[in-house]
Amino acid sequence: MNVTGQSYDYFRPWQKKAPFSKRALGAVLSKGRVLVTADLVANQNFVELERAESGEKTAANVQVIDYEANLALLEPTEKTFLDGITPLEITPDTVVGDRLAAWQLEPTGALLATEGLVTTIQMMPYPIDVGQFLTYRVSIPMQYRENSYTVPLVKNNKLAGLLLRYDSRSQLLDAIPAPIINHFLKEAESQKYRGFPFAGFSFFPTRDPELRAYAGEKGKSGGVYISNVEPGTPAMKAGMQVGDVVTSVGDHAIDQNGNYVDPLYGKIEFTNLLTAHAYAGDTVPFHIERNGKPMQLNVTLEHRDTKDYVSPPYNLDQPPRYFVVGGLIFQELSRQYLKEWGLNWQREAPQRFVYMDHFQSELFPDRNRRVVILSQVLPANSTIGYDDLAYLTVTKVNGKEIKSLEDLAEVVKHPIEGFIKIETEEDPKQIELDASQVASEAHELQENYGISSLQRLQ
Repeated sequence: MNVTGQSYDYFRPWQKKAPFSKRALGAVLSKGRVLVTADLVANQNFVELERAESGEKTAANVQVIDYEANLALLEPTEKTFLDGITPLEITPDTVVGDRLAAWQLEPTGALLATEGLVTTIQMMPYPIDVGQFLTYRVSIPMQYRENSYTVPLVKNNKLAGLLLRYDSRSQLLDAIPAPIINHFLKEAESQKYRGFPFAGFSFFPTRDPELRAYAGEKGKSGGVYISNVEPGTPAMKAGMQVGDVVTSVGDHAIDQNGNYVDPLYGKIEFTNLLTAHAYAGDTVPFHIERNGKPMQLNVTLEHRDTKDYVSPPYNLDQPPRYFVVGGLIFQELSRQYLKEWGLNWQREAPQRFVYMDHFQSELFPDRNRRVVILSQVLPANSTIGYDDLAYLTVTKVNGKEIKSLEDLAEVVKHPIEGFIKIETEEDPKQIELDASQVASEAHELQENYGISSLQRLQ
């Protein structure tokens, strides 16, 4: 796999960053498809397949991509390109103690196979950090190359997983396991890919006897305590409430740590039943106790689309939205924007924005809005005195509440007594721009800063 692409620049949202190139090893599957990680083809401009043995190349298209599960399916534009390559079968029966081989390519094109031991199988966050998914952890002395965006893990010449991340110091590898891959492939067969399901609640273990007594579970042993139910989610629609104790999901009893007994893995967190075993649209019976009394809730699972978040968790393959008014750059808060501060964004980015992103469900329970921010100011005649302003939360413009960039774009068309009045949550609380000066300087602003368009709302 050879990939070239460009990421979007959220600090200069009208332009892209420098081009990048990535190289990886894809897993050839049946029906002329190639499985890779979504990381590999994020923000791609061109994807090329290359046969290792001959160097023959052809372009490829991304057929389906799921950033949350970090998986993508490609197909060559030349349908016969993969002829002669035996597709990998998928083996979903890996357990702790099995040995897996990581397949990589030497610069010469020769196959390098490194063996490792599966040490744990557990639920873990994936790079996008939306929910948790089943993960294999493998102890392996791999020669990890920086461009190893897709490394197949193989057991008995069958695909067991794909590399998720690798720590060369501890020599521990996390892998996307075959059950998640199979779920992705089955969903990819449908006409409209829906993604992995979610329910929309948080929970605590019930090891604390006082918590059990508070929840009406004194003298009982299993179950987890529901600590939060997000508005508008499948759990809330089914009637789940804070304080409920979930004792089983389907036929699987849940212990006080939130684990069920899986026939393959033994004890593992029950959320695996919702992500790896269920699909969007499935109705899953939850057996709960409310104030000590047993009940059943039927939860119809859904996939939560990025547009259903106040601060979307990712925005890839799409340009950022923005609106420029007289040198003031307005954007909508998103985790993609916060990640411009680097791997340590949770500490380095403006803390009020990190807080809003993290607690968006509690802060904005209705979810029917975005958070509009003044991200920075380009020096111009109309912004004299405002040059140092940045990272402010916009509440109102011209007296009207702002819940999206569309709101902002509409309201600035109607100045009050010749001025655009912008109110912010933080100091200076109010910014005033001369509307006629903003209009007359718009073209000059574009010329000076190389801005192709002063807005992108689509």
